[in-house]
Amino acid sequence: MWSNLPFDVLAKIFSFLSPDSLAGARSACRHWHTCAETYPLTLPQHHRAWFLALPTRNHGQRCYVHNPVIDNWHMLSLDFLPDPIRPVASIGTLILVRPTNCTILQLALCNPFTRRVRYLPMLNITRTNPAVGVVTLESGQYGPNPHFRVYVAGGMSEAPGGGATYESKLEMYDSVDDTWHIMGFMPMEFAVRLTVWTPNESVYSNGVFYWMTSARAYSAMGFEIGSNTWRKLSVPMADRLEFAALLWRNGSLTLIGGTSGGDACIWELNEGDVWGLIEKVPIELGIKFLGGKRSWGSTKCVGSEDGICLYRELGSGMIVWRENEEKGKWEWFWVEGCHFIRGKQVQNLPIKGVFLQPNLGPTCILSK
Repeated sequence: MWSNLPFDVLAKIFSFLSPDSLAGARSACRHWHTCAETYPLTLPQHHRAWFLALPTRNHGQRCYVHNPVIDNWHMLSLDFLPDPIRPVASIGTLILVRPTNCTILQLALCNPFTRRVRYLPMLNITRTNPAVGVVTLESGQYGPNPHFRVYVAGGMSEAPGGGATYESKLEMYDSVDDTWHIMGFMPMEFAVRLTVWTPNESVYSNGVFYWMTSARAYSAMGFEIGSNTWRKLSVPMADRLEFAALLWRNGSLTLIGGTSGGDACIWELNEGDVWGLIEKVPIELGIKFLGGKRSWGSTKCVGSEDGICLYRELGSGMIVWRENEEKGKWEWFWVEGCHFIRGKQVQNLPIKGVFLQPNLGPTCILSK
């Protein structure tokens, strides 16, 4: 009976499986394999996102993923990619990446689980080192084929008389028409800050893109899409923070940062652009994470609707703050770093991490 179920029924059943269970199911028989390969699978929202780590230096075409369900690390080969990459942002079940062997910005979509990649069209303006922001529209946020837009601001472009200049034009890519559009101009001051003092990560919250800048003291920059306006936003303890990152949590802009010899704190932006302290990293986890040191300087952070993760290198442990669904509240957890995979020792590497919803089903946007 199971081998003769209609594809729509079988696909619905498959949608409740975790990615590792689905990988086993698709190898059970030819009928199940064909269904998993060709029929759209609806991604369930109850599956926790996986942490995906890409080495920041050229250590071979591979990445490492942590499965939070069974608390296990896996290695995925990226030898199907024509270029080494670094992640920009996750978009549902896909990763937006950029090649690292070229200074000119080009973006691509990648699913490391199905080994599929597709380069986006080149921008209208050739530029280096711009800031990038991504917004996934609600209607397709959890599906394998989300509707999303990519915004690119700042960077350096070729000047009319030769040489280079800061680029003030804002561009937007829409996944529906697969085209880049010029959206207007930005103040030159913001173009300079986005180019020189911004690590490129952005957060979208309530119609506004936010980027963190680190010129002297930390501050944030906001771009309101609807009105095409830019503004500055101060951050708490700006001149004392050793690291700071913006995140999106529970529908609000969230800031996490740590001071030398002090705590790592989490703030939430309230009405009137006022930051309110909502949480601190537990002292015992902070000591374990820093390994006896008193500096948060090399700390990195990534967030999603599922939680917030502080990490450093691949072999270092991670501090995770996420919702305990059984208790109905957010709690702190320790996740061991990646030391061994299938009995083989893994080299400790500097990494860049993203949260990703794994998907083994077909994705139409990768086939355009």
